[in-house]
Amino acid sequence: MGKPSSFLDSLPSAQGTLHVVMLGLDSAGKTTALYRLKFDQYLNTVPTIGFNCEKVKGTLGRSKGQAFLVWDVGGQEKLRPLWKSYTRCTDGIVFVLDSVDLERMEEAKMELARTARSPDNAGVPVLVLANKQDLPGAKEPKELEKLLGLHELGNGHMWVVQPACAITGEGLFEGMDALYEMILKRRKLAKQVKKKNR
Repeated sequence: MGKPSSFLDSLPSAQGTLHVVMLGLDSAGKTTALYRLKFDQYLNTVPTIGFNCEKVKGTLGRSKGQAFLVWDVGGQEKLRPLWKSYTRCTDGIVFVLDSVDLERMEEAKMELARTARSPDNAGVPVLVLANKQDLPGAKEPKELEKLLGLHELGNGHMWVVQPACAITGEGLFEGMDALYEMILKRRKLAKQVKKKNR
């Protein structure tokens, strides 16, 4: 996977398939979210050992019809060192979060910060899918922003917290549209910087 050519950069929208990596702690609901996006139905899943990869299409807003190649990478602690290989040269990161599991919020914060701050991911837009919003005790997006320290990411990072429920599909397509908007914005900014530096 090389960098997109400068011809692609000059196009107004992100033509072709966008590469997106779906990360998060184990049991956050990544695979359930992926298959809900792919088939628009609930599939019972098992813990991911390794990764799943599916092409999904945006259905809302500007992302309607846009193809995303989504890599869903296992979230167990022993698999997290592999995340780095999947995020290299990616267009966007989807970080799936269990909005109810306060005990592991600090661990999620640490992993998200480590991923976002990696030099390979400088400026890569991050969509935080605040999953399990249907459960009692689910934290609101504003509260999750604080708990995850999103304002401290720095490095020109664009991010959005999208409340979601992977089982019903609520919020998932809105989240992908928000991610797409951030990807377009990042490309536009990169183009302006390129012009300025000529």
